[in-house]
Amino acid sequence: MNPVLFQSAIFPARYLQGQGAINLLPEWIGKLGTKALIVAGGTALRELVPNIEAREVRNFLVETFNGECTVKEINRITEVAKAGRCDVVVALGGGKVIDTVKAVANELDAKTIIVPTIASNDAPCSAISVVYTESGSFDHVIHLRQNPNLVLLDSEIIANAPVRLLVAGMGDALSTWFEADACYNSGSPNEAEGRCTLSALTLARLCYDTILKFGVQAAESCRLKIVTPALERVIEANTLMSGLGFESAGLASAHSIHNGLTQLPATHAYFHGEKVAFGVLAGMFLANRPVSLINEVYAFCGSVGLPVTLAQIGVINPTEDDLRKVAVATCAPAESIWHEPFQINPERVTECIKLADARGREQ
Repeated sequence: MNPVLFQSAIFPARYLQGQGAINLLPEWIGKLGTKALIVAGGTALRELVPNIEAREVRNFLVETFNGECTVKEINRITEVAKAGRCDVVVALGGGKVIDTVKAVANELDAKTIIVPTIASNDAPCSAISVVYTESGSFDHVIHLRQNPNLVLLDSEIIANAPVRLLVAGMGDALSTWFEADACYNSGSPNEAEGRCTLSALTLARLCYDTILKFGVQAAESCRLKIVTPALERVIEANTLMSGLGFESAGLASAHSIHNGLTQLPATHAYFHGEKVAFGVLAGMFLANRPVSLINEVYAFCGSVGLPVTLAQIGVINPTEDDLRKVAVATCAPAESIWHEPFQINPERVTECIKLADARGREQ
């Protein structure tokens, strides 16, 4: 007998967004603990850590992230934090360093501060870490005890990051409402181990509406490295709205198709949100969405530069075996595609991936 699912929602303890927000980091380390380990990606290590180290408060150590969220890297960072007697762990970088740090904090029962340097996905707010193999394929998901204690998002840093990363974040955010809608209609569990709340469903829809309205302007702002109201709105949509929406409403086909696509090494050079965006396109054909909505989403993807074909995520002239491998992985028993309110099998997934690619090539 299936357990009763109560409506459930979870959130980070605090979210701060704005120009210059990173200057609050030493203060917040002091509020949450006594000593922090800052885990930084390569760009952050070069461009941001020196300014943090120059401040008077030095209540932290710094460790370089090795580039992939794997079991090996999580264990390595955990040992560094233990050796340094750190009770706060800080992620300074993109989605993979963020997921690694959340897993480390979970192991140590430490406080977590997330300082994204890009708005390329909705990892910062969630209590989930996506773990990959050493070769870069999706491996498994860790469900953490709690969400981050603080998400500290400096919009000036995001404005100075490559525009492609912001657009990839829109791809991840694009999936939020489609997957929330699927979970709500099927009564499937969300990532908070309950049922979708109306609040999460509403946030998911607001996320979709926001990126469609402000996405093009935000991308142009990022291209010019200028913080504008449109950019601030899309940063919030990519990070907070999408994060709360996916976690407290649920995941469905788009992220499963992403996971399936990672079985093809050619996709590893492309960002999470780019592959998720293609998952949205294929998922619309699976769900038999109205033509008007399909046209709207393809037009949006084209306007901001999200991929609409397999070739645009590295999959050129795939064989039937390639597509079968993607579809079988997409339909693995633990995958969220089973949250969709209609019949699923690898054959249907293969057909819809082909349909999505063919429609994209018409653009």
